[in-house]
Amino acid sequence: MLKLHPQYITDTAGEQLVVLTKAEYNALMEELDEAMDVLLYDQAMREDDGARISLEEYLKNRKTQNG
Repeated sequence: MLKLHPQYITDTAGEQLVVLTKAEYNALMEELDEAMDVLLYDQAMREDDGARISLEEYLKNRKTQNG
């Protein structure tokens, strides 16, 4: 589990801001990136209809589309 040590400051408009170290920010962004990968994988698996084409068929279709 990611350990964060946030600090809070208030800007001139009265909004509270969260301050993290660069290392904590980078670790948090990496965790979010991994979570997004899992979400996209799960979505792709739900939408997968099982249809497949061979590499040769794909390349032939691609060549036809690109002229």
